[in-house]
Amino acid sequence: MHTPVVATADADARVMVLREFNPENWTLRFHTDARSPKVAVIGNGAPVAVLFYDQTEKVQLRCRGLARIVCDAAIADKAWQESDTFARRCYLGAPPGEERDEPSSGLPKDVEGRRPSEEQLAPARENFAVMLVTIETMDWYRLSSDGHKRAIFTRGKGQWVTP
Repeated sequence: MHTPVVATADADARVMVLREFNPENWTLRFHTDARSPKVAVIGNGAPVAVLFYDQTEKVQLRCRGLARIVCDAAIADKAWQESDTFARRCYLGAPPGEERDEPSSGLPKDVEGRRPSEEQLAPARENFAVMLVTIETMDWYRLSSDGHKRAIFTRGKGQWVTP
């Protein structure tokens, strides 16, 4: 369940890489480009949905919560430093959605297909942001030929419900 689908309030959905889950405060951490359209939609707080699916276990998790974007704070700095240079390379490129005449990664030619140095990555930090999602409800659903099972969870409470 490392790559869930995240949907913002404008009904735009995308696959994102889950970087961390904090079970104490039910918070998910993702990385994003500070210039992306979802950052403007979410800002300091907006509802989102996160859909996870484990094909082997046939378990779906539908999480709803409040997301916020963090650019200039210790959590973003730490996430930046702990990320691999290949992952940080993405933030050197053109802004998401920039129109091109031909297919393009948007990356500068000197880093495309290469691992950049810390010096080359320095300007990319301003384009990096963390998206934190605090889960408010989680809908657990398991598919089974014996009969599907479903439960709804909020922090501190779970309730079986019919599928």
